[in-house]
Amino acid sequence: MCCIMLNCTSRKQVDRVREEFFKRYPDAVEAERANPAEMSELLAPLGFRNRRVRTIRLFSSDWMNLEWLEPNELYGIGKYAQDSWEIFQKRNLEVNPTDGVLLKYLDWAKTQRPLQVQ
Repeated sequence: MCCIMLNCTSRKQVDRVREEFFKRYPDAVEAERANPAEMSELLAPLGFRNRRVRTIRLFSSDWMNLEWLEPNELYGIGKYAQDSWEIFQKRNLEVNPTDGVLLKYLDWAKTQRPLQVQ
């Protein structure tokens, strides 16, 4: 969801609406059945609010209803979100992102010692 919110805006902008968004829409069910006008008003500071609402609602529907294996099979998920999934969910540090922040994170992560399994 945050990757959709980050599209064409900054983290600072998303930080201003993220907490309230997840209070109102804590899961895909709530996001899919959200009142479009209310969600649009909340997301207005991010820009492209009507497009964002449509993307979030279609993504939420796909999340619940498709038998998906990778996020990029879901509506609205592009390279940035897929790369983020690979890095943060699958712990794959061999991704080749084009996003500067993800590149910085990978540079840092590759210098860290692997966690010891106890």
